[in-house]
Formats: sequence, C-alpha cells, structure tokens
Amino acid sequence: MVLSLLFYVFIVLVCFQILYFLIVFTKISFHKALSTPIKELSISVIVCAKNEEENLKNFLPSILEQNYANFEVVLINDASHDDSLLVMEDFANKYKNIKIVNVKNNEAFWANKKYALTLGIKASKHPYLLFIDADCKPRSNNWIREMSSQFQSGKNIVLGYGAYTKIKNSLLNKLIRFETMLTAMQYFSWAKIGIPYMGVGRNLAYTKNTFFEASGFMSHMHIKSGDDDLFINQIANSENTAISLSPDSFTISTPKTSFKDWINQKKRHITTANHYKTNHKFILAFYYLSQLGFWLLSILLLILLFKWEIVLTLFLLRILIQYVVFFGASKKLDEKDIIFFLPFFDFFLVAFQLTIFISNLISKPRHWK
Repeated sequence: MVLSLLFYVFIVLVCFQILYFLIVFTKISFHKALSTPIKELSISVIVCAKNEEENLKNFLPSILEQNYANFEVVLINDASHDDSLLVMEDFANKYKNIKIVNVKNNEAFWANKKYALTLGIKASKHPYLLFIDADCKPRSNNWIREMSSQFQSGKNIVLGYGAYTKIKNSLLNKLIRFETMLTAMQYFSWAKIGIPYMGVGRNLAYTKNTFFEASGFMSHMHIKSGDDDLFINQIANSENTAISLSPDSFTISTPKTSFKDWINQKKRHITTANHYKTNHKFILAFYYLSQLGFWLLSILLLILLFKWEIVLTLFLLRILIQYVVFFGASKKLDEKDIIFFLPFFDFFLVAFQLTIFISNLISKPRHWK
C-alpha cells in the first residue's frame, strides 16, 4: 500500500518536472534575441571593492577599455585594509572617467556593503547604472554596449549573466558552473514569463531613478547580504525588467577553488533567499522539493524493484527531456561542456542544497568580508 502510494507520487513528480522543463526553462533554451538599434546612453559603472587590491589590478583595465563613449567608472573603496585605495588612485591618474568614493566604516552600518553602494550610487553622475564585482571582468569590450542596449525598450532593470572561469580537470569548477547556470536559467526564465525575482550583482543594471524611487536598500538594510537579489526581488516586475543573453554581455568571475569556500558562499546565498517575496519562495521551494522527491523515490523504488520497468522508463524519459532543454540553455550561456555530467550534477546539487539548508539551521553564515 505504502509503495503504491509512493509510486503514484513519483509519477506526479515526474510529470511536474517535465512540465517545468518544457514550460519554464524553454523560455531560455529557445530564446531569440531581438535586434534593436543601439543609442549610446550615459552609463555609470559601479565597482564596490573591499580588500580587492590584486583583482582591481587584473580586472579594471577590461572595464576601463570598453568600446563605449559615454561612461564613468565609480570605484568604491569599502573600508579596505589592503592597498585597494592606492590601486584605485593609480588608475584614476591614468583614466579621466574614474570617480573614487572612499567609504569608512559607519557605526550604524558597520561592514555593510549596501551602505557603501548607496554612497557610490549617490556619487555617480549618469542616469543609468551598471554593476560588476571587483573580482569580475567583462567577457568582451562590448559589455557596456550590450547591457545598456536592453534599456532601449523602456525597461528600467537589466539582468545579465555572470559566468565563472573554466578550469580544466576540476570537478568543483564544473559543479560551481552548473549551479550558476541553473540559477540563471531560473531567474532568466521567470523574468521572461513576467515574474522576475532576482539578479546577480556581478552583472546587473538599473536606472538611478529606480533606485531612489524604491528608497534604495532601506527596506532590507538590516540584512547584510542581498544588495543584488533582494533589491531586484523588491522592485522588479513584468513591465520594467529585461534580460541580456548576448555572449558579449556576460561577465566572468574567479570561482572558488575549495569546497569549504564554495559552501560558505552558498550558505550566504540561501539565507538571503529566505527574505524573497512569498510567491517567489513558493516557486523555488516547490521546484526544489520536486527535485528532491524525484531522486529519493527513483532510488527507493528501483532498489525495491517496485514496478521497476515503469519507474526506469519514466526516470529515463525525464532525464532525456532535461538533457534536451538544458543543452539548449547551455548553448545560450556557453556552458556546453558541463552537460555531459547532467544527471550526476543534478543529483549532487539537490543533496548539496539540503545539506546547506540543514547547516544554516545550526550556524549562521558570515557575510561581506
């Protein structure tokens, strides 16, 4: 009786998963970018750095040498105790479009990145803001052009893709990139559907007016993380949000190289998601629970050989459809090399996220350096 009930639950979960892949993720897999005439807008590129001396040296040139006429780069030194400020000043002596905002710790907003970003945004002179992290670089010298082109249709927010550097023969690197790709598939797809819920600060744009009309980060200033996803969760809607899937609009970041560092990073991200709007949390939680249930019931029913022919057929059907849909998305996001390992990564990520959730119940994660 119990096995029969679990069997029918398994069928429902498989059907839900397949429908989710075909209805939601195909929004990205089969996305076609519309060509729009590009009019150069006045852009302020915002870079917030805390103890990023080496990254600034390595990545700032790729931002400063963009193929774009009218832009400034606002460099925010967030109370660094290394030579980040000196590096910024050295670049400012060479490039006239740099503005430095030197932030000292404030007792009311101690070590809060949102406070530093707010000061940088206030200091910016242009109406359009484009954000990138200090440990990132644009994939091409047309990054500003491609991201800003999405404002042409009257949108106030542009969600971009923040990829990670590919490291050969590294399983951890492939796992990180798979999780990053899946996250992007989620927020891009739901934005296309008309329910945008997050963006990533290493490649994100919105207007200055949008920031101030929402009173900036004030509604969640007490939460140390979420300067990107919580802000987008607060202000984005079906009318004001665009996405950019042009490869030239991507940014590339340096990935974590140890499981410990990656786990700490994901603990922070998952904690922030707890503050999303209720409907967004429901969507994400339901998808994850369907993933968890699918893998647990697949393994259980196959081990017990309960109607194993049907279970195996449905299992393989679901994997096949996932391969087709994810392969389309991987081409859009230039992550094709990780698709071969799809079932393994899919299972691992479900187990990994469950472990992180339990870990967060036991101890609170650390935030912004």
